[in-house]
Amino acid sequence: MARTLTQRMVVVAGLVSMALAVCLAPLIGSTTLSLTRAFDRTIPFADNLDAQIFFLARLPRVLAAAMVGGTLAAAGTVFQALLQNPLATPYTLGVSAGASLGAMIVITIGATLPLVGVTGASLAGATLAVLVVYALAQARHRGLSTTVLLLAGVTLNACFSALILFVQYLGDAMQTFRAIRWLMGSLDVAGYGPLVAAFPFIAIAFLAFAWLARPLDLLTLGADAAASRGVDVTQTQRVAFFSASLATGAAVSVAGPIGFIGIIVPHLVRLVVGASHRIVLPAATCFGATFLVLCDTVARTAMAPLELPVGIITAMIGGPFFLWLLVRAR
Repeated sequence: MARTLTQRMVVVAGLVSMALAVCLAPLIGSTTLSLTRAFDRTIPFADNLDAQIFFLARLPRVLAAAMVGGTLAAAGTVFQALLQNPLATPYTLGVSAGASLGAMIVITIGATLPLVGVTGASLAGATLAVLVVYALAQARHRGLSTTVLLLAGVTLNACFSALILFVQYLGDAMQTFRAIRWLMGSLDVAGYGPLVAAFPFIAIAFLAFAWLARPLDLLTLGADAAASRGVDVTQTQRVAFFSASLATGAAVSVAGPIGFIGIIVPHLVRLVVGASHRIVLPAATCFGATFLVLCDTVARTAMAPLELPVGIITAMIGGPFFLWLLVRAR
């Protein structure tokens, strides 16, 4: 009973912290903002600088941070259960590299691809990576080999990384600068368009996550133990792989490859609530959203008026944490 109460309290705390972060973060920035004036409808929007800052600059960025942070944390949770590896991340299987390659191509030769934006190209690259890794993982198996899945993902990651460098080499100085900034991870979204484009994919992925909660609990006991308890192991592995990859690709298409959220948040949540995915998935989603909103707030204000790429902040926090996990796992 006490354990169940603690788990519920953690989920509620995650929801509250996410709500507070999303509501308060748009008020923080290098420019002083009057919330009363921002919501004053008597002032024309074109003349209301406070409303423009709030609704066009800060609010889309905060919503993007919440969406991306929650999505990466949930995807990391699913990948760790799928691969039965506590050090797995949403980027382990090459999805991020594929998405990044698509984005780099558009950034570099975008002038010749006027109908394809960075978000769309990133999603296309992620889809290509998913299909290649999946085809390799089941090439010689009736089911889905997680060992081959992992090896194929790591290898494809290296190949795509080399292609990314090649594409950057072909670009001019300005294109290379844009590409590097994108690869650092940034939530400087231009309005709500990227969020609207990515939301359907993320929604589909989270519907699959909701179905996966119980099968993943059993899958962590081992494939044979899960099968003996009525779990269709192959179907569960496929749904977990495609849904987590879809979520990762959508998140990367919005903000670039922001690292470590998918490994930090799930581990911290598990330390408190245990391994039940019925609790871990919603709690990790809420705390992942909160964590990235806070990191982005620091990125926007730490060196104001200069804005740091949020990927730098998450890496500075996540790097030492990842090393601690390596030592702890031995």
